[in-house]
Amino acid sequence: MENKNKGKAVIFSAPSGAGKTTIVHHLLKQNKLNLAFSISATSRPKRGAEVDGKDYYFLSASDFRTKVANGDFIEWEEVYPDQMYGTLKSEIERIWASGRHVIFDVDVVGGLNLKRFFGDAALGIFVQPPDLETLESRLRGRGTETEEKIQTRLAKATSELERSDEFDFILVNHHLFSAFEIAEQKVKQFITKK
Repeated sequence: MENKNKGKAVIFSAPSGAGKTTIVHHLLKQNKLNLAFSISATSRPKRGAEVDGKDYYFLSASDFRTKVANGDFIEWEEVYPDQMYGTLKSEIERIWASGRHVIFDVDVVGGLNLKRFFGDAALGIFVQPPDLETLESRLRGRGTETEEKIQTRLAKATSELERSDEFDFILVNHHLFSAFEIAEQKVKQFITKK
């Protein structure tokens, strides 16, 4: 996939519950940044009021595997058994063709894969919770996950935090509004850089 439209890629990664999605949604509202959200494909079931084609492209596990075999993904991974996530090449081409920069909200492995793929055209930001206790509190506050899922996410978070230094910038999310400001500043600097 060639970047003939000179779009840039802004990648936000974090352990589940660190606040990356909230920060990404804030950045998307900043029209001056000219960002468009990269909608990931997933084989997991919808949660709550999620909408196909807006929150994710929801695929069956077999359809997902067919797209993998056809080379339709830039990156993908099986996060949990039969729960796969990935970035479709067609999604990036759609955004760049519209003259916008793509912003990603992905897990840590996906973020690092995207960073490798896009190279200098990408800014990788790792959103870090102040500590694991805060992360656990945020996960529990969602009220959407079983105790088993929370424990799985916390175990995964520990290994993800060890990879934070592989990103271009670590944004510690102590206070959401200051995290918004820092994220805006970093993204603006990156997309205006020649």
